[in-house]
Amino acid sequence: MTASRPLVIAVAGGSGSGKTTVARAIDEAVHRDSVLVEQDAYYKDLGHLPLEERKKVNFDHPDAFDTELMIAQLQLLASGQAIEKPTYDYAAHTRAEVTVRVVPKDVILVEGILLFADARLRQLFDIKVFVDVADDVRFIRRLQRDVVERGRTMDSVIQQYLTTVRPMHLEFVEPSKRWADIILPEGGLNLVGVEMIVSRVEREARRRADP
Repeated sequence: MTASRPLVIAVAGGSGSGKTTVARAIDEAVHRDSVLVEQDAYYKDLGHLPLEERKKVNFDHPDAFDTELMIAQLQLLASGQAIEKPTYDYAAHTRAEVTVRVVPKDVILVEGILLFADARLRQLFDIKVFVDVADDVRFIRRLQRDVVERGRTMDSVIQQYLTTVRPMHLEFVEPSKRWADIILPEGGLNLVGVEMIVSRVEREARRRADP
């Protein structure tokens, strides 16, 4: 790792937009050591609530996240210090006991739905990318992911989408794209757009590395 401050790149967008795919595409394409930090890891611990109450929490509202912890840990990474990133149990809606040790790299990739909705977070990012994908495509992706990977029923996913995901997207996520430096239509399928972002990252990384 270079002695210069790491380059911090944020990839935001609605649920199911393919943020992680875009972040990984950048990760694989840049010729730098990089690390990925997911906003989803910073959901607040709801272990003090009964399971039925946890299920009712609005997980798409900014208040669902432990933003203070995320800011503190991103600041540590940016200053060259390792962190113990939390992990989250989506089935139980609680923070897991296991943490993941993350060491700082030349490039820090951060992805999440509400990264640009908080001014404190925005100040930490050198490059802000918003992945813009049609609502129906995002919903289908979310439905497939939550049923296959998170053990949810189709009815519960639909109910959550209508009651919290869609309203919160319209209230917080969609308006936040005005803070983006780059808006990427079609996400990871937009190969030209991804290549342009990678070129920008490489130029900035080289600039920072020059004495």
